[in-house]
Amino acid sequence: MTIRIACLGDSLTRAQFSVDYLDLLVRRHPPGAVRPARFGVNGDFAHNLLQRLDAVVTHPPDVITVLIGTNDARASLVGYPVEQAMKRKRLPRRPSAGWFQQCLGTVVARLRAETDATIGLLSLPVLGQQLDGAAAQASQAYSRMIAEVAATHEVAYLPLHERQTEELRRVDPPPVPYREVTPAAALGVLVQHAVLRRKLDTISRRRGLVLTTDHIHQNSRGAGLVADAIDAGLLTRCP
Repeated sequence: MTIRIACLGDSLTRAQFSVDYLDLLVRRHPPGAVRPARFGVNGDFAHNLLQRLDAVVTHPPDVITVLIGTNDARASLVGYPVEQAMKRKRLPRRPSAGWFQQCLGTVVARLRAETDATIGLLSLPVLGQQLDGAAAQASQAYSRMIAEVAATHEVAYLPLHERQTEELRRVDPPPVPYREVTPAAALGVLVQHAVLRRKLDTISRRRGLVLTTDHIHQNSRGAGLVADAIDAGLLTRCP
């Protein structure tokens, strides 16, 4: 039997700047057992995801995962270029915690109403790797909102943030301060990876980062924890 899984999200799901957790997920199962469909768009907020659900519900899969909110959480941080993001992503209002939770709830409500899929909401990867820093605290706060939405709509909650927090506590990472990723910095990672053929894990290691390449996008270790959360929370339940 083949499980059709649709993975919804932002750049972490598109996997241009991150190790591909969809690929890791497929490799864990026998050939043909898991057939993924990717619905990741770079820079998306929960509002943007809500606008593009037609492509998912038109051909509903067996399983749907939602990994969204990293950009919403980043927008709450001092120094994030909110006005630029609003223009680039055509947001009708300034990002906020309440609006994020409202949009995510509407996403889940529509997926539940228009598909018979098993749905799982992933909490956010840890932003940065200083757990007491503002970035990590923002990702934790937004993850709590995701848990509330999952409970309200009675869908699975996949504790990615909690798994990554445990991993960072276990390895006691170098205290590398969080730095917001600019478009130029993201392009720099892409050039190193796609043009210079440097592995994302090599870029990560050189920067002293444990789970990410740039405090946001995932290396193999971080993406592996995404795959772990999906596998344990959803795919082990499927026949």
